[in-house]
Amino acid sequence: MKVKQLQLKNYRNYELLDLTFNDGLTILTGENAQGKTNLLEAIFLLSMAKSHRTNHDNELIRWGESYAQVEATIETKNYDFPLSLSFGPKGKIAKVNYIEQAKLSHFIGKLNVVLFAPEDLQLIKGSPSLRRKFLDSELGQSHPVYLQALLDYNRILKQRNRYLKENGYKKQFDQVYFDVITDQLIEKAVEIITYRIEFVEALDELARPIHKSLSNQRDILSLEYKSSTSKLDYEQLDTLDQQFHRLYENSLEREKERGVTAYGPHRDDLYFALNEKDAQNFASQGQQRTIVLSLKLAEIEWLNNRIGEYPILLLDDVLSELDDNRQHILMSQIEGKVQTFLTTATIKGLNLTQLEHAQILYVEDGQITEEGE
Repeated sequence: MKVKQLQLKNYRNYELLDLTFNDGLTILTGENAQGKTNLLEAIFLLSMAKSHRTNHDNELIRWGESYAQVEATIETKNYDFPLSLSFGPKGKIAKVNYIEQAKLSHFIGKLNVVLFAPEDLQLIKGSPSLRRKFLDSELGQSHPVYLQALLDYNRILKQRNRYLKENGYKKQFDQVYFDVITDQLIEKAVEIITYRIEFVEALDELARPIHKSLSNQRDILSLEYKSSTSKLDYEQLDTLDQQFHRLYENSLEREKERGVTAYGPHRDDLYFALNEKDAQNFASQGQQRTIVLSLKLAEIEWLNNRIGEYPILLLDDVLSELDDNRQHILMSQIEGKVQTFLTTATIKGLNLTQLEHAQILYVEDGQITEEGE
């Protein structure tokens, strides 16, 4: 899978831009705050229909303009097709092959990407919400059914929480109505958890040998999807529905008191172990970076296994966070397989053999020039 051409109109600090990319490595270089990451964000938008940097679409529109548009020509092993996403007074409009999509879930995942940004280095030490976001992002772009289940779950969860908060201790608490909402929530919860567990098990299998190689055979990495409560046994997926019903029944008074749903996939976590110890507590900063790098390389292989071709790789100023050895391993793993977009303040100091054949674009205040121009 490749991005052949990218066009931006009134997007961030770009008034009008039309770029054609090669099939290998494209390096976007220039000083900070010139628009390098904006280009990676635009490609990410065409995969997930939302930014990884903001939840406010109006921030994507160039100052003083009423709309923004991102368009690209995507090449797959079977055919080429255009994607476009626009933001304006009519909201968000997504098109595939020039046809407007009735639902964003029909648009998401037409382009598959793996993003590796500095904030990903917080996956190990950061909050569980970061790890859940990681799971949802990867599964959402490759499994439309998962994405719909997640949207449904969040909608029902909001509805259930609102009812708990507003009616928890009122005499007119409608138990029948509340049970219907809870049944709907459990159905989606079981679906989401099943997908997440299958994904984490596949990642674990792929990341383990990658990490062993990166650590010179010293460390053994393992991944596990964990419930936020010991009252749920995820090894017994066939009884998970009954487990949830029993748990919610027993915790109803607590939920009424707090006004929120206490258990479910919205509180679960992804657990990393290094040599059978909790990586969050025991891994050094270097070991954490090796874990995340292994995870990203495993993502690439997982998507290839899932969709039958490699995704686009977006590297947003992360090489400066990796030593020469990790840089070399990352680039050698993807060379000749993955179209890659890399941002960096300067190409000086980049110890990459791929530089000789890379497309180098210089970014300055929303203007882009190519090497040699």
